[in-house]
Amino acid sequence: MKYTKAIFSLSPDNETNREILVAYLSQLDFESFDETTDEVNAFFPVDKVTTNDIRACLSEVSFQVDFSEEEMPDINWNEEWEKNYFQPLLINNQVLIRAPFHKEYPKAQYEIVIEPNMAFGTGNHETTSLMMEHLSEINLEGQTVLDMGCGTGILGIYASMLGAESVTAIDIDNWSFEATVENSRLNGISNLEASIGDAQLLGERRFDVILANIQKNIILQDIEKYVSVLNEGGLLLVSGFYENDLEDILGRASELLLTKIEIKERNKWIACAFQ
Repeated sequence: MKYTKAIFSLSPDNETNREILVAYLSQLDFESFDETTDEVNAFFPVDKVTTNDIRACLSEVSFQVDFSEEEMPDINWNEEWEKNYFQPLLINNQVLIRAPFHKEYPKAQYEIVIEPNMAFGTGNHETTSLMMEHLSEINLEGQTVLDMGCGTGILGIYASMLGAESVTAIDIDNWSFEATVENSRLNGISNLEASIGDAQLLGERRFDVILANIQKNIILQDIEKYVSVLNEGGLLLVSGFYENDLEDILGRASELLLTKIEIKERNKWIACAFQ
């Protein structure tokens, strides 16, 4: 698969503005971000994001951002991730996330193997690791789990390892569907069913735990549907948004009579648990 790199230069360039920029860009179909001393880079499959999409997104920020695009050579992305990005990650001293090509890594109670391929969902992003920390603290034995916006399938795979009876994983992106199926196979997960689509696929199915690591606008758009298919006493875990968006999420959750259980934060990214 060929990728395009979008290169962003900020003024003023500081940590806060970079985090805000990435939060807004995460609303588009970028699959990965990285940073250098001078710029923020975002990667996406050719034709997945348009110049107009990017400009509309940048119009929402309050600081100056210049950007350019560069088509990436068709290279072995596993090798690039191994050299530059994706390193084995231990979360909560409980679950290890690694790629098939990693040879040295610590031992852990749970081990998840993820084929990265420029994926969002290797655990290295704060929102993914925060969601996994939430999952580590929940009794999932015998629970039915829904993973919306499943990406690589990492959250659903971990839920299955923690004892979930069944996992339904949904994403609008075909690549994410294929990645979830492949990563489930790599990890020996047989009770995860992946589908391509959005919240309209849910119908009348019911779940004990719903995971939605997407982004603010989609959460606000679909949270009422999530609540409608959540069993009484069930848990809704949401992430993918910045701390500035928390008030909107909490307000909508309150309207739907959800009770806030816990909020986790890291580098101004948020993950919330509701009942």
